[in-house]
Amino acid sequence: MHEMVKGGNVGLAALSEDTGSVILSLGWSTATGEGDADVSVLLLNADGKVRGDADFYFYNNPAAADGSVQLLGKAPTADGSEDRVSLDLTAAPAGVERIVVAASRYGGARFGDLADLRMTLADRAGETLLGFSIEDASVETAFIFGELYRRGEEWKFRAVGQGYESGLAGLATDFGIDIDDDAADADGRDQEAEEAVAVEQETSPAPQRTVPAQAAPAAASKRPRTAKKKVTLPKVAKKSLAENDSWRLARLFPVSSLKSDRERETRATSVLLSVIAQVPEFGRRLTAAFGAPAGRMETFTEVSLPHGGNAPRRPDGVIRVERAGKLWTALVETKTNGNPLKSEQVQDYMDIAARRGYEAVITLSNDVALDGSPLVDVKIDGRRKHKVALWHLSWAEVTHHAQMLIRHEGVGNPAHAWLLQELLHYLQHENSGCHGFQNMGPAWVPVRNGIDDETLCQGDRRAVDVVESWERLIRQVCLRLGGELGQKTLPVQRAKRGTDQRSRRAALADQLCQDGRLHAELRIEDTTGILAIVADLRTGKLRTSLEIPAPDQGYPLTWVKRLVRRLAEAPADLHIETLVEGQGGGPRGTLERLRPEPGDLLPKDGDRITGFRLSLFKSMGSTRGNAESGFIRSVDEAVDRFHAGVVAQLERRPARRAAE
Repeated sequence: MHEMVKGGNVGLAALSEDTGSVILSLGWSTATGEGDADVSVLLLNADGKVRGDADFYFYNNPAAADGSVQLLGKAPTADGSEDRVSLDLTAAPAGVERIVVAASRYGGARFGDLADLRMTLADRAGETLLGFSIEDASVETAFIFGELYRRGEEWKFRAVGQGYESGLAGLATDFGIDIDDDAADADGRDQEAEEAVAVEQETSPAPQRTVPAQAAPAAASKRPRTAKKKVTLPKVAKKSLAENDSWRLARLFPVSSLKSDRERETRATSVLLSVIAQVPEFGRRLTAAFGAPAGRMETFTEVSLPHGGNAPRRPDGVIRVERAGKLWTALVETKTNGNPLKSEQVQDYMDIAARRGYEAVITLSNDVALDGSPLVDVKIDGRRKHKVALWHLSWAEVTHHAQMLIRHEGVGNPAHAWLLQELLHYLQHENSGCHGFQNMGPAWVPVRNGIDDETLCQGDRRAVDVVESWERLIRQVCLRLGGELGQKTLPVQRAKRGTDQRSRRAALADQLCQDGRLHAELRIEDTTGILAIVADLRTGKLRTSLEIPAPDQGYPLTWVKRLVRRLAEAPADLHIETLVEGQGGGPRGTLERLRPEPGDLLPKDGDRITGFRLSLFKSMGSTRGNAESGFIRSVDEAVDRFHAGVVAQLERRPARRAAE
């Protein structure tokens, strides 16, 4: 990998032969895991200005119609998170000379509060070509990490590392973005830009976050303007015309007749690939992450391909994209109903793809991939010049992206929105087999028994298996919750940069053997604090909790009274604990008991209150699956109940400090 220094530049062709499409990753970390930033991309002409507002891509305008830019969203890393951007350089308009990649913070947060600011660039096969670290960030609220620029027919990369104290609005203004001066919207949201056109004009989706007003202190009401309006489905279904509940709507993709795993795999592959080809926003959203260019897409199923002197192989599907006379091809191998991928099968497809000059093999199953823990082991022949990328997609990710488009971000027309809704109905049907991660694995029961009778020893491989399954479950919880809320939801992993993933999980497994608990933390965009989940395998209890800081001003008695009032509709069994400086926990009680006497939360000796911890407890399922008595379902239910009953209550009053 080529390591860049500030101001340095390098030609992409010197690093790889396959840089027509690249993936840029911007990462950072904090000690608490709470720091975050948003990525943006600007397309500039020869004068260094955008050709129009449409050349500015950020969280409210995440993709270019020609596929040249696609914001892929955030992904968890061992020490924080990273935001990824797909750039199809072959699709960049002729008038675009530079592509600037930046990031911004909001709410007064500065880049100096983040650690390990770094940008990497990978080619279409996923191989990292270059990296650039920023080490001098301080008071800036927006940063240009780097830019790609043309030199004749070649694209080059320059490491910029330039910051702005004026935030995203200041950065955007410098490059010619129009700023909307209308301050009528007091909370900093541009309603005209945010409201999507609902199907048949019946309703509008929840507004998306636009550039924050506080991004430019000198012009608090200014924010970049976007005018894109997209179609989403109504939140409330129209009244049915059926005479009674026994009448069922005709579905585009029927599921009830599926009887075998083979039927489920065949149907699921065909349904998904057909929708990918017909709904451009959905197809591009999925394939851009795999290095596919933007272009005309066709998908195929049950294609027979020769395999040397052996019998032909039949991958479940093929995706082909044509761009400027060139073809990008990926073979697809699908599993449903929890069936595992087979290494020898995937290896065959990797070999076939290499011989035929295909770019990728995509595996699709209920399982969730983890860094450092591949789902299948394949061997790459280093003697081959042509590289084939192996990617994995879980059914939970497919569902998440469909939900984000039809419920929150919108697509191009009502027919596409309806197609995505039919796909989502299919994926969520109990008979489809596309339900995501649903089994904690064969090690779950032995580990629980070993913890219960104190025979589980540190170094036991089964404990590592349980830790990996727990991590997969938490990632799926984030996908599901994020898709329902329309908010980025990511697991928080507290580890030093460069920590080996296997070593990290081995340490967590030893901790599980010692205290019998599985720990996880979730960060939900635009909400206060970190949602913590603890599964105590000794007591069989799940604890979901949230810590909120004490206000900077006012009196402690006022704080606790306001907190109890804000939680008026929260569950009566919610536990509230006062956090006391130097002591951790202080007075505590259930909301039911504290409602008439909130003063009971005050420390008797007048110690300084640093915050409050809100917790709900639930019995966890004992079985390893997703049945009614299963552990996975109990975790989903615990998170949903805590978010709806506690987090949503706290966030009802915008622009207010927690507990005030």
